[in-house]
Amino acid sequence: MPVSNDYLDYVLEQLRPFGTVTPKRMFGGAGLYRDGLCFALIDNDALYFKVDERNRSDYADRGRGPFRPYPDKPDYEMGYYDVPGDVLDAPEELVRWAAKALAVAAAKKTKAPAKKAPAKKAKVPAKKAKARA
Repeated sequence: MPVSNDYLDYVLEQLRPFGTVTPKRMFGGAGLYRDGLCFALIDNDALYFKVDERNRSDYADRGRGPFRPYPDKPDYEMGYYDVPGDVLDAPEELVRWAAKALAVAAAKKTKAPAKKAPAKKAKVPAKKAKARA
């Protein structure tokens, strides 16, 4: 189900004290970005923040679970957890949770290994290749 404009506007309004948050619609949902980092997702009019070992317990302790985008693949989950409704409704608390999610996104970006170009095989002239065989 796509994200409704009303819900997206509400989330952005609640996050206004957090600074400039830019939504980007994708795959029927939306990603929320700050400082070029995706720290949140919206799907089916539900808000999910990026998590890792530093903040996952905030969600688990509140009975919140991971984002599972594929109904036919219930074991597949992404590194985003459902934000509790009472947190969404309290902008100051929401900003604290969003700041943790942004820190996770920043840490993931710095941990990402640099992609190396594939090694090129040295070409062996045909005469030398036959001599080796």
